[in-house]
Order: sequence, then structure tokens, then C-alpha cells
Amino acid sequence: MLVAERYEKIVQLVNERGSIRVSELSDVCQVTEETIRRDLDRLEQAGRLLRSHGGAVSIKDQQPEIPYFEREVTHAEEKKRIALEAIRRIQPNDRILLDASTTAWYMASNIPDIPLTVLTNSIKVATELSSKEKIEVISTGGILAQRSLSFVGPLAERSLDSYHVDTVFLSCKGIHLERGISESNELQAKVKQKMISIADQVILLADATKFGVQAFARVADLTLVDAIITDNRISQETLEQLEIRSIPTTTV
Repeated sequence: MLVAERYEKIVQLVNERGSIRVSELSDVCQVTEETIRRDLDRLEQAGRLLRSHGGAVSIKDQQPEIPYFEREVTHAEEKKRIALEAIRRIQPNDRILLDASTTAWYMASNIPDIPLTVLTNSIKVATELSSKEKIEVISTGGILAQRSLSFVGPLAERSLDSYHVDTVFLSCKGIHLERGISESNELQAKVKQKMISIADQVILLADATKFGVQAFARVADLTLVDAIITDNRISQETLEQLEIRSIPTTTV
């Protein structure tokens, strides 16, 4: 089997099954598992599948993101209040990371023009900050996810690996007390996993509707979160559970 034929066979099997393990592909293609891993890395870089632990998953199985313009007007007032509270956690000369959430964009819109370094994978955030002379803006680059106007994929993840920040401010699609933080698809989840790994402090920005939700792709356990900012619609029971888990939670 030629290399190009093997690539096509791998993509076909991944799409047919939704996910497949390296060992299975090795048997089918009659090559070593190390060769299959290299193949999967190249196919992921080409945007044809996603690597997972021990194998690969189909891009076709990823849940579509809600378009940015829809998220922008959903629970807007709550998100603005959360953003303003988050800004209070920022000090001059901080190095911060903002994700591509609408709450992060509200932060970018309202953040004062003070000396800061802001790393982001969001086109909207970078554009909003471009008019603020004292703020240095660094964009990750990567594959453009058109619905969220965010950069994702291997290039975005490798770019994040080059930096270290004081605080990451990020949102998500779901927060489950037992299963942790989740996202709509694995591309977004992997970028946010990387964001968490390069930050000294993780602040989760989430309106009350996110709690109790488990989206498709897991991002991280709640034990990695240093603080949560949410709105005052969150239930007392959830607040008590967060307190039991020693996660400081601010409601606005």
C-alpha cells in the first residue's frame, strides 16, 4: 500500500467509525504503530482528523459551534457584568490570556489602556485591543474556526507552548461538578487545555446557564480552576458544592 493510499484508508476508517485506535490501524494497514502515529500527526496537521489518546477521531463527529453573533447577544448583560468583575483582577504589567468567548471580548472592550501583554486566539479580542496603545497583543494564529472567529488546531497549540502567562480568563460550553469543564468540539477543547497548562492562575468566566451542562469534549477537571466568576442566577446548591470543592466563586 502506497503512503497516499494508506492516508486515504486511515481517513476513511476514522470517518466510518467515528474513532479508531492506533493498534487497529496498524493491523489493517500492515505497518508499525509508530508509522501510524506519524501518519495521524500528518493527517491532523492537514486538518483531516483529530488525534486522541491512543488513536484518532473524526472531524465530522465534532459538534458545531454556535455562531459568534448569536453568542454575542445571548445572556449579554450577565456576560458584561462578569467581564467587568474579571477586569478588576488585572494589574498593570500582567501577562494575561483571553480565549475567544464573548465574555473575553467584553473584557477586551472595557479593559483600560494600561501596560499589559495579552495573548489570545480570538480575532475579535485582538481587533478590539488594537486601538489601545499600551497593550501588547499577541495572536496565536492557527486554523480559523469561522463560527467562533477563533484560531484552533496544532499551530495554535504549538504557539501557546511558547508562552507563560500570569492568568488565563476563559469560558466554556459546560461546567459539570463531577465531569468538569467541557467544550462543543475537540479542537476548542484541546486549545483550552493548552491555555490552562501555561497559566499560573485559571479564572473561569461562566454565566449560570453553563452549570450542570456536559458538552461533547472534555477540557479539564474543576480542580484546575482557581476561581469562578458567574452571575447571580446560579443556584444556592451549586454554590455550596463549589464551596465544598474549595473553588472561590464570585457572583455578579
